[in-house]
Amino acid sequence: MKGTILFKFSWRYFKAKKSTQAVNVISWVSMLAMLIGTASLVIILSAFNGFESLVKSLYASFYTDIRISAVEGKIMQVSSAQIEQLKKVDGVVAFSMSIEEKAVIQNETLQQVVAIKGVDEAYSQTSGLKEKIIRGNFNLGNADVPLLVMGIGVEQGLGIMADRTLLPLTVYLPKKVEKNSSIQPLDALSVANAYPRAVFSIQSDFDNKYVLTNIDFLRTFMHYAENELTYIEIKTLSGIKTDLIKKQISTIFGDQYKIEDRFEQNKTLYTTIRLEKLAIYGIFILMLIIAAFNMVGSLSMLVLEKQKDIQILKAMGAGNGLIQQIFLLEGIILSAIGSFGGILLALFLCYLQITFKLIPLEGASFLIDYYPVEWRIEDLITVAVTVMLIGVIASWMPSRRASLQKITLR
Repeated sequence: MKGTILFKFSWRYFKAKKSTQAVNVISWVSMLAMLIGTASLVIILSAFNGFESLVKSLYASFYTDIRISAVEGKIMQVSSAQIEQLKKVDGVVAFSMSIEEKAVIQNETLQQVVAIKGVDEAYSQTSGLKEKIIRGNFNLGNADVPLLVMGIGVEQGLGIMADRTLLPLTVYLPKKVEKNSSIQPLDALSVANAYPRAVFSIQSDFDNKYVLTNIDFLRTFMHYAENELTYIEIKTLSGIKTDLIKKQISTIFGDQYKIEDRFEQNKTLYTTIRLEKLAIYGIFILMLIIAAFNMVGSLSMLVLEKQKDIQILKAMGAGNGLIQQIFLLEGIILSAIGSFGGILLALFLCYLQITFKLIPLEGASFLIDYYPVEWRIEDLITVAVTVMLIGVIASWMPSRRASLQKITLR
């Protein structure tokens, strides 16, 4: 009953015409400022989410769900018993073994320093790189006839067309050097020929750095033992928590191995994305706080205009708390209309962008030609709660001032 009375008073004050036109104008301006601020925040967060999902999808094409590596050094030794136990882990769809090392690839006078990665036949099941091939076929050859699949940046640096080149490239690979070995620097390199076969394009971090070949080729020319690897890369079943799978794997491999999910493999990237989103949220919250000053002014003028009503209510027995709640609810109504109106406006504009791609991305270096947007329910809830909280805080002072007015009726 009390809530109904409060709402009736607040709604009447909200929609009724004021004696001074300036009060009406300031009220609408304050509500419009909250609406535009809310819509802007949702749109910016949705655009950021779109770019975040795009970047994550690109990195997911190269990095797998879980990766096992050595805690110290680059080489880890894996027994056949551990491999058999890994096959039995619930949630593991497939896994691939790989060797990765720095190398120099030469085409006549042109050279490129690359990260060459030898993978086995299961790699195409654990990674999405095969889907990023833009020219040629994903064929890595064998130990006797090694074939190369390279990033488009490496291809350009070598001045070749990987899917059309008939002549082999020269690959310089370091041999595994034993401790306390007195091997000469020139003897520490293996030299081999390999034929380019395909080109992939994911993202510049990969396109300018990576070359893939078969693991047997690297194992032979780098003098690795059969059980020596750099990584075991695992694809997990969707819907199962990665942490649960990591715990099962850790019981098999122990503390000498590093078991990382996709976030841990790219901790810097994911942390940067989160911090940028938090910074954007903070900047727009400051803008909304500034917009809330209009609400303070609007409610303060409304309190001045309704002084007679306040005194009549007090004369009829209304307490200070009731008076404060009426004007506080007035501010909440302004915030609610601004908040939910802004969210609806933002969702409509996001729908137009998703459907019709109205705002293009300038430049030819992007993978897409329009701004990606992706709204998320958690962002909408966070924005709505934040705007309402700002509205309540902004309304508290004018409502408190209204409640403290003294009765001066004769």
